[in-house]
This record gives sequence, structure tokens and C-alpha cells, in this order.
Amino acid sequence: MDASKELLGELAALQNPRKAVGAAKFFQARPGGYGEGDFFWGLNVPDQRVLSRRYYKLLKPLEVAPLLRHEVHEVRLCALMVLALQFQKARDDAQKAAIAQIYRENLPYVNNWDLVDSSAPQILGAWCVEHGAGELAELARSGNLWAQRVAMVATQAFIRAGNFAPVLEIAEILLQHKHDLIHKAVGWMLREMGNRDHALEYGWLLKHYRKMPRTMLRYAIEKFAEPVRQGFLKGTL
Repeated sequence: MDASKELLGELAALQNPRKAVGAAKFFQARPGGYGEGDFFWGLNVPDQRVLSRRYYKLLKPLEVAPLLRHEVHEVRLCALMVLALQFQKARDDAQKAAIAQIYRENLPYVNNWDLVDSSAPQILGAWCVEHGAGELAELARSGNLWAQRVAMVATQAFIRAGNFAPVLEIAEILLQHKHDLIHKAVGWMLREMGNRDHALEYGWLLKHYRKMPRTMLRYAIEKFAEPVRQGFLKGTL
């Protein structure tokens, strides 16, 4: 049996129907929900991380690609964990380029917030730190909810590298987005940036906060001193 089938078998053996029902509700797999039509096995994330660490050396990136397209949510998540580890451990730029391309080609299957958040900074964000953030801006303008969240959350890699310009560029593109999952992502990345450079976040918010959706603003100012936080919320700054 090849390694991809072994991994799939190990994941299948961990199925928990009761938890699967809860996961489907949590990730809005209902009709009209942002995860509509997705399927769940009810797996625990720590179990998936253990398996990803076991299999990332056993699988070639191209062997991971079919798992990224699997109908079961947790299989896609574990495959993304594997791919992220392979990118992290890649020995040269050619290997990183190949993995980043597999990720791009399978972006339609990175279609819920946990899938995005577990992979975008580690793969595409890390690639763009070395090669430029232009494609993140393109994703942010794409009109696709999950591609837009990938663009925003991928800037976490830039934050870790001390380069904050892409964070503000993508945040401005998505400033008046309609979906709360984008509001949360933008606010989260602004807050993460502010942990490194509070003055930069504060100055940017002064220019934009009156136009920001409420959830985005609340996420961004979560760690501010209470009087300042209230000033933003009440519009008195």
C-alpha cells in the first residue's frame, strides 16, 4: 500500500460520527452556510498533526495533491499540514516553488477558515516573503471569499519577517468586505502587526477606523488599553 492510502486509512480509522455532526454544524456545512456541502469525519486536530508529522517525509508533494481534493474536510486539513511541513523542510527554492504551485492549483479546495489558517502563512505567505506579495493582492481582489482570506492570513508570514507593508495593502483592499470571516481575518492580522509595531497600527486605524466593519475593528483593537479601545468604538478619536 502506498503512503497516501496508508494516511487515508489511518484518518478513516479515527472517525467519530458524533463529533462529525458537531463539526459540520461548527463549520456551517448546512445549506446556505459558508461550508455548505462539506463532509466531516469528526477527527481531532491534534491527531491530524501527529499523522502529518509522521507522513510528510513519506509522501512526495505530488502525492499529497489528491488528498487536498478529498471530499472529507479533515483529510484536506491533514494534507495541508503535510504540505506545510514539506515546504518548511524543503532544501532549495525549486522544491519550495513546486510546493507553492501545488497549493495554488488546489486553492479551490482550501475552502474553510481552518484550512486557510493552517496553510496560507506557512506555504504561500512564506513563498511571497521571498518573492514578493503581488499575488496576494491579486487574490484579495479576486472576489472569492476563501482566496481573499488566504491573501490576508498569508501576511502573517510577513509580520513574522518584520515587513508590514503587505499587511496594510491587503487590509485596505478588503477594508469594506461584506463577510465577517474577512472582517475577522483583517482585524486579526492588524492586531498581530500591532503586537510588533503598535504605533503603525494605531496610525493606520486613525485613518480608516470609521469605515471599518465593527467586527474588524474589535479584532484589531482587542489588546489596546481600555480608554483607547473605547475611543475607537465610540468614534471619539
